[in-house]
This record gives sequence, C-alpha cells and structure tokens, in this order.
Amino acid sequence: MSKETKDAEGAVEKAAVAPAKAEKGSVGASSKGGKGAEAGSKGSEKGSKAPRGEKQAKGQKGGGGSEEKAKAAVVKDPPGYKPRLKLMYLETVAKDLKEEFAYKSVMQIPRLSKIIVSTGLGEAIANKKLLDSASQEISQITGRKVVKTKAKKSIANFKVRKDMDLGVMVTLRGNVMYEFLDRLINVAMPRIKDFRGANPNAFDGHGNYSLGVTEQIIFPEIDYDKIERVSGMNIAVVTSAKTDQEARSLLARLGMPFRK
Repeated sequence: MSKETKDAEGAVEKAAVAPAKAEKGSVGASSKGGKGAEAGSKGSEKGSKAPRGEKQAKGQKGGGGSEEKAKAAVVKDPPGYKPRLKLMYLETVAKDLKEEFAYKSVMQIPRLSKIIVSTGLGEAIANKKLLDSASQEISQITGRKVVKTKAKKSIANFKVRKDMDLGVMVTLRGNVMYEFLDRLINVAMPRIKDFRGANPNAFDGHGNYSLGVTEQIIFPEIDYDKIERVSGMNIAVVTSAKTDQEARSLLARLGMPFRK
C-alpha cells in the first residue's frame, strides 16, 4: 500500500470522528445551558419572595392569607354645611350680644370654644368592664373616640396606683360641638325626670359653665337594655367670655333652659 492511500484513509477516519465529537459538544452545551436556565429561573423565584427583614402585617397569620381589616373611613361634612345652632349664633345671637354689651369689635363677642364630656369610675378598679362600657356609651353619644384618664399618683387607701385607668373623657370642637349642644338642650334635657331648669350659678368666674348629668339614658343614642349600669357624666362648656354674665347671656340665647 502506498503512502498516498494511507494518508487518504486517515483523512476519511478523522472526518468520520469529527461529527461525533461535534454532536457530543452540542449535547453538553445544551445540557449546561438548560441547567443555567433552571438556575436562573430558581434565582428569579427566590428574588420575587419578600426578604426576611420584612415582617408580615399585623392581623395576618403565616398561612392564613386573611385580608387586613379596613380602617373606618372618616365621614366629613358636606361642603358649606353649618349646624342649626351655629347658624343661629352667626345670624342672631352674635348681633344681639354686640348690642347688649356694646362691643366695639366683632372679636369681643363671646363664642363657644369647646365642650368637654367626662366621667370618673372609681369602681373600675375592681371591674374593668365598667370602663369599657362607659367608653362605648360616651362614644355613641358624642360621635368621637374617647380618651382614658389615668391616676396622677398612687393612693393606698383607695387601692389606686399611678397611671391606672379611672375614667374617660372627650373634647368636642367645631360642628360636632354645636350639634352635641343642640341635642343636649332640645332632646336630652327635656327627658330628665322632674327637670326644673339648669343651675344659673354653675359658672367658674371665667365664663365657663359646668353641668352634671346623673343618667346617661336621657340621650336617645343609649339603649337601656344594653347598658351595664346607670351612670352620669360631667359636661363643661368653655366659652371665650371674660365674665359669667356674658357667658350666661350667650348660653341663654342659644337655648340653655336656666332655672328662674
């Protein structure tokens, strides 16, 4: 056999082996590419998960998937709305007070600043349910969330410790204040048993008036069958008047039924 034929046969064998190697390389590359794609997809899935540092929202358990409780939407007054008592003050009461006391400026005319509704419950030391029921009742009456009042110091004889919840209170301003005073004067006070008029001397000397209510059931918002017990409350009407006479005239013109 000549040298030329040997070289030709060797070339043919190399040519036959080359496609097989190429197929193996392509298979290996495809398998490596598939593994890389799988790893990339796993990495993207891990990346989509929330990081460990983020805590779940309160009210949601690990596997429950329960939705968060929607917060109660704040109900706003319609634009241009004014309570009936406020309109009466702006249209008639303010003018009458200016003529009566001869004010030189409109800013001198007495007006309502705020109304504070509060109640104290010493029995709440032994029974916490009384405090919760009082909070719910005053919230129903005023339409505002109450604040729990705490003891300023410890008193051993009364088993009271500092910062212990002993009562509730709420402060009313703006339209809510006028609406509450309107309901108090025209709806609640006529339902008081043997009512003969409010005390005309319950002023503090600086134009602020205090009124005590012995039963919360005089307000129509309270259901007698659902209350824990009959309890009262304190109502303080704060005005911008400098004297008791000016404040008395303001409340009387707004409809407060003073005893004569």
